Amino acid sequence: MTTTSLKQDYRERIVPALMKEFSYTTVMQVPKLEKIVLNQGLGIATADKKIIDTAIAEMTAITGQKAIATYSKKDISNFKLRKKMPIGVCVTLRGDRMYEFLERLVRVALPRIRDFKGIESKLDGRGNYTLGITEQIIFPEINIDAIDKILGMNITFVTSANTDEEGFAMLREFGLPFKKTN
Repeated sequence: MTTTSLKQDYRERIVPALMKEFSYTTVMQVPKLEKIVLNQGLGIATADKKIIDTAIAEMTAITGQKAIATYSKKDISNFKLRKKMPIGVCVTLRGDRMYEFLERLVRVALPRIRDFKGIESKLDGRGNYTLGITEQIIFPEINIDAIDKILGMNITFVTSANTDEEGFAMLREFGLPFKKTN
C-alpha cells in the first residue's frame, strides 16, 4: 500500500483547500494531523491474563506497530484491581504509519461496519476527535475465526487545530465519513 498517497494528498489538495476556507496567510497556519492514538480498555483482563496478550497481538496486527499494555495506577477492591495490573492496550501512530492506518480505516475498515450511516461529528473543543469502535473485526487484519472475544477500541485523532471547525474541516477533507447534520 502506498503510504505517501494520503500524505501527498494532504500537501497538494487539503492544505490549499483549508487555506482558502479559513483564509490563512501562510501554510504553517494550516492544521496538521499530529498523531493517531488507539486505546483499548480491558477491565475484564483482571480475571483472565491471556486477554491482554491477545489484545496486544491484535492491535499490533491492525496498526503494524507494537502495542503496549497500560497498567492501573491504584488499587480498587470493588473491581478486584491491584496497582500495576495490566488493564488495557494502546498504540500511538505518527508519520507514515499514521497516514497508512488512516487510509485503511477510511477506505477498508469503516465501510465494513454493519448498517453504517457515518460517524458522529463531535470534537473535543480543541480540534481533536475520538472515534469509538465497538468491534475489532472490522479490520481485515483480524482473523474472525481466531477471535474468542469481541473487543472495542477508541481511536483518537490529535490535530494541531485551534478550533473544532478547523479540526473538523481537516478530518472531513481526509475522507472521514461524518454524518450529515441538518
